[in-house]
Amino acid sequence: MAEAFYPQDNVTPADSRTRLARAVKPRTVQHPQHSGLHSLSDGLDAFAARYQLLSMAEERIDIQYYIWQNDMSGRLLFSALLEAADRGVRVRLLLDDNNTMGLDKTLSELNRHPNIEIRLFNPFSFRTLRALGYLSDFARLNRRMHNKSLTVDNMVTIVGGRNIGDEYFGAGKQPLFSDLDVMAIGPVVEEVAADFERYWQSGAVNAFSAVVDDAPEDSRAAVTLPEAWRDSEQVQRYMQRVQSCGYIAQLDSGELEMIWAPARLLSDDPRKGLGKARRSTLLPQRMLEIIGRPQRQFDIISAYFVPTRAGVAQLLLLARSGVKIAILTNSLAANDVSVVHAGYAKWRKKLLRHGVKLYELKPQNSSEEKPHDRGLTGNSGSSLHAKTFSVDNQKVFIGSFNFDPRSAVLNTEMGLLIESEVLASNIHQRFVEEMRERAWTLRLDKWGRVNWVEYEGEAGEIVHKHEPKTRFYQRLLVHLVWRLPVEWLL
Repeated sequence: MAEAFYPQDNVTPADSRTRLARAVKPRTVQHPQHSGLHSLSDGLDAFAARYQLLSMAEERIDIQYYIWQNDMSGRLLFSALLEAADRGVRVRLLLDDNNTMGLDKTLSELNRHPNIEIRLFNPFSFRTLRALGYLSDFARLNRRMHNKSLTVDNMVTIVGGRNIGDEYFGAGKQPLFSDLDVMAIGPVVEEVAADFERYWQSGAVNAFSAVVDDAPEDSRAAVTLPEAWRDSEQVQRYMQRVQSCGYIAQLDSGELEMIWAPARLLSDDPRKGLGKARRSTLLPQRMLEIIGRPQRQFDIISAYFVPTRAGVAQLLLLARSGVKIAILTNSLAANDVSVVHAGYAKWRKKLLRHGVKLYELKPQNSSEEKPHDRGLTGNSGSSLHAKTFSVDNQKVFIGSFNFDPRSAVLNTEMGLLIESEVLASNIHQRFVEEMRERAWTLRLDKWGRVNWVEYEGEAGEIVHKHEPKTRFYQRLLVHLVWRLPVEWLL
């Protein structure tokens, strides 16, 4: 069992003895009230940034994720953690236990290292037949930690929508807004570090060794990349991007392009994972208090969009006051949780009638590669996984929060609220410019039926009368589910 280390109050930034501190501090001193922000929209770049940061770590690594897949990218990053620990870096890894199926052996091997400690959020007592846990402890196990952050030497952090896995760092052409992270330096890093500590010490978290018996064998093969994978084309793409990516060299030289702006972390109270958080501490209430009411423009990008009756009422109130609202979410054909789509589909006509613009992302895979449906708590093999919104081209939220009841009241969530006209305008501009090509535009015909419109250059408009690239049984399932009283679960 790895020993616990660095106490709760030890979350202040390291001094300039680390390479990252020497690279970051000269820039942050020039912007004492602002954080430096670099967006990571490309999947391979997002992987390379994480890998390079882990390779640079000299003192500590704090990582918090909902999903960490045991695939190529997951194994490469596990290996980077192990190498960091071998260098003397102290590693803390906090994972939600909902998606650790099949990882017990790997995590046991990591946890065996004296410089690595692993903890699990709302762990399952039954390690193999986990569904049995829901029968006896549904209220707790239905609450998951959806937070995502990676912080190195308390100097640089990556926060956003991506989990760890090949589907989040996919090579090749990236879907529009497939995901979005922010690499940050400056004051907001201290907030992320303190928030990680809050979760690490919370009552919803258990030491890995208290949940899983240590594996008897001592073999790093469970952690490192299998020999058969090492020469694969996919691994080569990952490592070539790591070698060619200039983030860390540019950070070292002070040349990494950054937006300097006020930024703050918004994060749920970890007691939400036990159903004990006060309503006033929940992320939606705090966002409303801090952001205020949009005056001109409200752009929402959310993989899962389940507005509920109360949310629709708020959106229509804004629309009636003249606020232009545009929403991008997954189409049914691109969605990996079909039943969740029902919680959005039931409100489409009402939103469209009141002038809200709706766009549904087309599937980016071939029909043979349709996303695997992951049930209620899975996230996400869908085309769109980003969770961001911008208000009045002035403020942007980038994080893990979906606009659905699960994010609002069940799962813990986190993200950065950034007051940057440049970043907000960039996201809005990309929204406007690329929507016609990558998404279906929804509108009502003269009979009040929803149509899906795509634009094919000289061919003009192609109008679909039902959800494109879907089968009848999928559409039937959506219609059946939206009539059931299960919206709070979606």
